[in-house]
Amino acid sequence: MPMKNPPHPGLFVKAEVLDSLNLSISEAAGLLGVRRATLSALVNQKTSLSPEMAYRIEKAFGVSMDMLLRMQAGFDVCKMRQKKPEIIVKPYKPAGAH
Repeated sequence: MPMKNPPHPGLFVKAEVLDSLNLSISEAAGLLGVRRATLSALVNQKTSLSPEMAYRIEKAFGVSMDMLLRMQAGFDVCKMRQKKPEIIVKPYKPAGAH
Protein backbone atom coordinates (compact mmCIF):
# COMPACT_ATOMS: atom_id res chain seq x y z
CA MET A 1 0.00 0.00 0.00
CA PRO A 2 1.52 3.36 -0.99
CA MET A 3 2.31 5.92 1.69
CA LYS A 4 -0.14 8.80 1.98
CA ASN A 5 2.54 11.47 2.13
CA PRO A 6 5.90 10.13 0.99
CA PRO A 7 8.87 12.19 2.16
CA HIS A 8 10.83 14.43 -0.17
CA PRO A 9 14.21 12.81 -0.94
CA GLY A 10 15.91 15.94 0.37
CA LEU A 11 14.80 14.99 3.89
CA PHE A 12 16.44 11.60 3.47
CA VAL A 13 19.65 13.14 2.15
CA LYS A 14 19.76 15.56 5.07
CA ALA A 15 19.07 12.96 7.77
CA GLU A 16 20.83 9.90 6.40
CA VAL A 17 23.77 11.51 4.64
CA LEU A 18 24.56 14.98 5.96
CA ASP A 19 23.48 14.57 9.58
CA SER A 20 24.69 10.99 9.98
CA LEU A 21 28.12 11.87 8.54
CA ASN A 22 28.21 15.21 10.37
CA LEU A 23 28.68 17.10 7.11
CA SER A 24 27.61 20.66 6.45
CA ILE A 25 25.78 21.50 3.25
CA SER A 26 28.91 23.33 2.07
CA GLU A 27 31.15 20.31 2.73
CA ALA A 28 28.78 17.91 1.02
CA ALA A 29 28.31 20.25 -1.94
CA GLY A 30 32.08 20.35 -2.36
CA LEU A 31 32.25 16.55 -2.40
CA LEU A 32 29.38 16.37 -4.89
CA GLY A 33 30.83 19.04 -7.16
CA VAL A 34 27.72 21.24 -6.96
CA ARG A 35 27.02 24.72 -5.65
CA ARG A 36 26.02 25.04 -2.00
CA ALA A 37 22.75 26.71 -3.06
CA THR A 38 21.89 23.73 -5.27
CA LEU A 39 22.27 21.20 -2.45
CA SER A 40 20.57 23.53 0.03
CA ALA A 41 17.52 23.79 -2.24
CA LEU A 42 17.30 19.99 -2.36
CA VAL A 43 17.63 19.34 1.38
CA ASN A 44 15.19 22.15 2.13
CA GLN A 45 12.66 20.65 -0.29
CA LYS A 46 12.68 23.67 -2.60
CA THR A 47 13.61 21.65 -5.68
CA SER A 48 13.21 18.14 -7.03
CA LEU A 49 16.00 15.60 -7.06
CA SER A 50 17.43 15.33 -10.56
CA PRO A 51 18.85 12.09 -11.96
CA GLU A 52 22.26 13.79 -12.11
CA MET A 53 22.16 14.78 -8.44
CA ALA A 54 21.00 11.27 -7.50
CA TYR A 55 23.98 9.85 -9.40
CA ARG A 56 26.38 12.26 -7.69
CA ILE A 57 25.00 11.23 -4.27
CA GLU A 58 25.35 7.56 -5.19
CA LYS A 59 28.96 8.02 -6.31
CA ALA A 60 29.97 10.12 -3.31
CA PHE A 61 28.06 8.42 -0.50
CA GLY A 62 26.98 4.99 -1.77
CA VAL A 63 23.26 5.76 -1.54
CA SER A 64 21.29 4.00 -4.29
CA MET A 65 20.39 6.35 -7.12
CA ASP A 66 17.42 4.10 -7.93
CA MET A 67 16.05 4.39 -4.39
CA LEU A 68 16.45 8.17 -4.36
CA LEU A 69 14.68 8.55 -7.70
CA ARG A 70 11.86 6.24 -6.55
CA MET A 71 11.45 8.48 -3.51
CA GLN A 72 11.22 11.51 -5.79
CA ALA A 73 8.69 9.77 -8.04
CA GLY A 74 6.53 8.81 -5.05
CA PHE A 75 6.68 12.36 -3.74
CA ASP A 76 5.75 13.76 -7.16
CA VAL A 77 2.81 11.37 -7.57
CA CYS A 78 1.45 12.33 -4.16
CA LYS A 79 1.74 16.06 -4.90
CA MET A 80 0.05 15.64 -8.29
CA ARG A 81 -2.84 13.66 -6.78
CA GLN A 82 -3.36 16.49 -4.29
CA LYS A 83 -3.84 18.83 -7.28
CA LYS A 84 -6.40 16.47 -8.82
CA PRO A 85 -9.40 18.84 -8.49
CA GLU A 86 -7.48 21.63 -10.28
CA ILE A 87 -6.79 19.52 -13.36
CA ILE A 88 -9.70 19.31 -15.78
CA VAL A 89 -9.57 16.98 -18.76
CA LYS A 90 -12.07 15.37 -21.10
CA PRO A 91 -11.92 11.57 -20.95
CA TYR A 92 -11.36 9.82 -24.27
CA LYS A 93 -14.44 8.14 -25.72
CA PRO A 94 -14.06 5.98 -28.82
CA ALA A 95 -16.16 6.96 -31.82
CA GLY A 96 -19.61 5.42 -31.56
CA ALA A 97 -19.42 4.96 -27.79
CA HIS A 98 -22.35 6.25 -25.79
